[in-house]
This record gives sequence, structure tokens and C-alpha cells, in this order.
Amino acid sequence: MANLIGMLNGKKVNKMGAYKYIQKNLEKAYGEKNELYKKKLLEWKSGKVIERVEKPANLPRARTLGYKAKNGYVIVRVRTKRGRRKRPKTWGGRKPKHRYLFVQPQLSYQGMAEQRANQAYKNLEVLNSYWIGEDGNYKFFEVILADPQIVKDVPALKTKGRVFRGLTSRGRKARGLHAIGKRKQRINVRGK
Repeated sequence: MANLIGMLNGKKVNKMGAYKYIQKNLEKAYGEKNELYKKKLLEWKSGKVIERVEKPANLPRARTLGYKAKNGYVIVRVRTKRGRRKRPKTWGGRKPKHRYLFVQPQLSYQGMAEQRANQAYKNLEVLNSYWIGEDGNYKFFEVILADPQIVKDVPALKTKGRVFRGLTSRGRKARGLHAIGKRKQRINVRGK
């Protein structure tokens, strides 16, 4: 109604919710790399690799991915190292199969962060995760975990070990199940 009255008076009414403003400010802070953002990154770097946090850094994104501020939901910030995945030094002689430097883990940094968070919190299940920041050495993700004993209304929590079987959103993308159209993975009906 207020929007209609504003249009009749010749005024342009900006109708944005609180979450859109929060999202806009976060994008602006990352784009400008302002002092507050740099300070947060320094705090996250000096902290633990896997750290439980009270509130999500990006509340709108957390809410869209299933987070609720109630009992049974946990947010964990995970730090993953950037760069090429160098393989460990080999043992057992100078064989041709040992002569490669880098390993392709077939998993994104975000997928690795989800798995590490679930290994640290074994009684919880991963709902989803999202990117919150990065610098030259590290990427930071927040992983949304939920307790299946307390949270009963989410059907995804009925399966155990979702993150290790590629059933989270990031895992499905890695398996090629987010594609549409011609890129979509074809399902073999005959089972051959």
C-alpha cells in the first residue's frame, strides 16, 4: 500500500529488506577490501583451523542455505589452504610412478572444508556451506551443521554421512548433478 501511495505522489520508494542491505554491505566490504574486512581476516588467520562461532558472518546467505537461530544448529568456520595440492614426498625408491608433483583431489576447497568440519563434529550432519573470505594463503568457509537428534523437520538430515557421500550441494556439484540441459548427467534407464 505504501509503495502504491509513493508511486502516486511521484516519489520512488525503495523497497529492500534488512537482509539485502546486509548482503550489499558485505559485498561492498569485500570489493573494497576495507580495514574491517582485513581485520576480520587477520583474526581468522590467527585462530584455529576449525572454529565454532556464535553467529554467522553472512546471515542472509546462512538463512537461505537452511540455518536457523535455534537449538540444534551450529556454525563452524573452516580455514583451508590455497594453492596447488602438492603431494607428500615419496618413499620406496626412484620409480616412474613416483615422478609427479601435484595431486588433483577431485574435490573443491569448499567440499574439503565441509568434510573437515564433519570430522571434527561427528555427531552432527552438514546441511550446507558458503564462502566468507580469502587472502593469498587461505580460503575461509562457514559450514552449517545440524544435530539430527534435535532437528527433526529437515528431511536431508535423515541420511548419515551426507558430506562423505557427495549429498550436500557442493558434493552434488562436484559429481556433475547441478548441470542443466545438454550438460546434465544422463541416467541409464536400462542399468547397463
